[in-house]
Amino acid sequence: MQHVLSTHLFVGQRLTTAGLERIRNAGFESVEIYCARQHVDYQDGAQIAELGHWFRDSPLKLHSVHSPIHNDDVWGRSGPHAVLDITESQKAKRIAIVDEIKRAIEIAESVPFKYLIQHLGVVDQDYDERRIDAAFSSLDEIRVFAGQRGVEVLLENIPNGMSSAAKLNEFLTTTHLNLNYCFDIGHAHMTKGVAAEFELMKERIRSTHIHDNDGKTDSHLFPGQGTIDWKHAMGLLRSRPDQYPMLLELKAVAAVEHPAEDAKRTADDLDKFESYYEQQ
Repeated sequence: MQHVLSTHLFVGQRLTTAGLERIRNAGFESVEIYCARQHVDYQDGAQIAELGHWFRDSPLKLHSVHSPIHNDDVWGRSGPHAVLDITESQKAKRIAIVDEIKRAIEIAESVPFKYLIQHLGVVDQDYDERRIDAAFSSLDEIRVFAGQRGVEVLLENIPNGMSSAAKLNEFLTTTHLNLNYCFDIGHAHMTKGVAAEFELMKERIRSTHIHDNDGKTDSHLFPGQGTIDWKHAMGLLRSRPDQYPMLLELKAVAAVEHPAEDAKRTADDLDKFESYYEQQ
């Protein structure tokens, strides 16, 4: 299974070509860029151009871009207006949110990538039919805009009333949007469980987010530091190995001196669980 690292590991820092070099030198084949403006300012033409020049000369590929969830550079702490929620029911606000996401998709004009990872709502949000209708309008526009740039939109399962595996399947059935999924194993562990969520999503999974937690807090721990049963989880993921990569979406730890190298060792250790299942 291909190993990919999300730059979420360095999200508190501005993404530079030196940071990308560290990821490449650690042995990763591809990367996912996490669009937080303190990290990658998708409206900063100079930063995007610099990244584009680097990628053109590098064997490291840009696999995907995580759609922004805030439009400020302080994780939404500037106020409620900073939250980018495509289920926003007020049309004027929703149009502005969709336009912001389009700016992130425009990265593909400088650095081609395959997938945009998109949340449906925000964490802990309740199910709301009006928000479902708004999500359809948003995604229909985002999907077309992305497709014109060679990008496919993937919906990610997150812990809220609209984004469990069952609700995502229901949403696609109702709206007839032909979208696929990014399977977030940590989020699955916090909701109905890894096996149950994987079973409902597996046909449409095209990418993954691999991280650990205690089943309650979305802490993006390195696998083995939480309570996910990784032997069982990797057995599930290994059942469809050519359908998606193993994409680690981890949180930086101050005590870790070489996080990219540690992440690659983690990916290699997870591969051992895959080999275990192949032998059974």
